[in-house]
Parts: sequence; C-alpha cells; structure tokens
Amino acid sequence: MEKYIDIIKNSYSGYWNYLKHELISINHWDNFFYGLIGISLIVWLLEIVFPWRKNQSVFRKDFWLDTFYMFFNFFLLNLMVLIALSNTVAALLDDGLKTIGLSISSLQLFDIDTLPKWLGLLIFFLVSDFVQWNTHRLLHRVPFLWNFHKVHHSVKEMGFAAHLRYHWMEPVVYKSLLYIPIAIIGGFDAQDVAFVYFFSIVIGHLNHANLGWDYGFLKYVFNNPKMHIWHHAKELPKHVIFGVNYGLTLSFWDYIFKTNYIPYNGKDIELGFESDDQFPKNFISQEIYPLNKKQ
Repeated sequence: MEKYIDIIKNSYSGYWNYLKHELISINHWDNFFYGLIGISLIVWLLEIVFPWRKNQSVFRKDFWLDTFYMFFNFFLLNLMVLIALSNTVAALLDDGLKTIGLSISSLQLFDIDTLPKWLGLLIFFLVSDFVQWNTHRLLHRVPFLWNFHKVHHSVKEMGFAAHLRYHWMEPVVYKSLLYIPIAIIGGFDAQDVAFVYFFSIVIGHLNHANLGWDYGFLKYVFNNPKMHIWHHAKELPKHVIFGVNYGLTLSFWDYIFKTNYIPYNGKDIELGFESDDQFPKNFISQEIYPLNKKQ
C-alpha cells in the first residue's frame, strides 16, 4: 500500500512541477499550455473572419464557461485527478500481471522503435482514434455514461472552446479503455505523443468552431464542422436515436461502420438534447448533475 501512496504523492508533485515549467518555459515547441492558447486564438480568429452562422456573437452563449472548461479539463483536472489515477492504475495493472509471470512490455505486439518514425506515429494515431471512436459510442449508448456526456452536449451555440467542455469522468473512461491497446503498441516518447495530440486538438477545435467547412474530398478522412454539427443535433430520426458522427479526429470510422449522417446543411439546426432546458447552466451544477441519483 505504501508503494501506491508514494506513487500518488509523486504524481501530484511531478505534475505540479511540470505545470509550473510549462508556464515559465516557452522555448520548446511541445509546450501544451501555450500550444493550447495558440491553437485556440488561431481557430477563434478563423471563426471571426469566416463565420458560418453570421448572426452568432463573437462572444457566443457560454463562451466564458467553455473557456474555463478548456483550461480546467486540459490542465487542472490532470493535477487534481487524472495523473495520480493513471499512474496508480498502471502500477496496479503491472503488479497484477507480475503475479502471473507477465508484464506490460511482454504484451507488446512489436517493437515500435524498429519501425520508421512515421509508421509508428500512424499506428499510434489510428489505434488511439479508433478506440476513442468506440468509447464515444459507449458514452451515447450506456445511460450511466450518457449522463456524464450530457455536459458536452449541453452546448447550445458551437464554438472552438466547446471542444473541451466535458465532465471530468469522460477522460477517466477514455484513458481506461485506451490504456491497454496503447500499452501493447507502446514505445513512444513524449514528443511523438505531443505531435499527435496537437493535431487532434486542432481538428477538435475546428470541428466545434463556427466554420462551414468540410475539407472537400478529405471529409471522408477527417471529421469536420459540417459533419460534427449533426452530432450535436437536438432532434435525430429514430433509426439513429443513439447519435451519429462519433468520430473525434477521423471521420472514416463513421463511413465504414455506417454511423455517418449529414442529411443537409446543418448550419441552423437546434443543438442540445431532450429536456436540456432543465440542465444546469453553471460549472459546479453541471459537474454534480450526473451524480444525482434521480437522473
């Protein structure tokens, strides 16, 4: 037990030191703090210059709430919960495997270092995006998980910062389901992951932005604003009652598994979910909402 307590303590101190370093150090390209700010400002500028819904305010409904969510979920949540939880679970899993004569490294399918860098990154990207696509489907199909995911779908006007409006339980689910497949193909260094992560943040910001883009023929590869708007549609036909367009970065999973749905230009459709007018409007109430036994 003492070992796991030490892991939790070191996780908190380690991430706190990392966060302080990110705030004061701007001389490395993979700085997540200033990288997020830079990406956000660029996509926000694109929204201002090329607005899809021209009557939508630059400071749209819940702009500041979503901005808070963005920084809370991207940084403070890691400090408060995720890093310590991830490291502890990883240690527990590794110790559990040792009891049967195995280890995470022994489960690896191949040595990623023997592959060309581009191929290793591509495998990492495709595996992680596919697992997250499936996890996203679960968030819509499992009632218990859907109550948490409602926080994200409570967005009524789309904008780049809505990308990171989600309940803290979501990354717990995502990271838990992603851990094993990524461990099996492991061997990536921090900068490799940073490259993929930044790319995913750019696509995610664009998907939620007030932009009427679909990237032409690349819409069949990458998720895009015209596709993702339908994921947030309040009303959908009965045959897609659990949702559509689950892709995070890539859209072709939806085309392959027939969960794609873009019936017409969705610029002016209503966003949200049934009875969303009764959903809490502030951060604390939204975080507490899924834990209410009456839900």
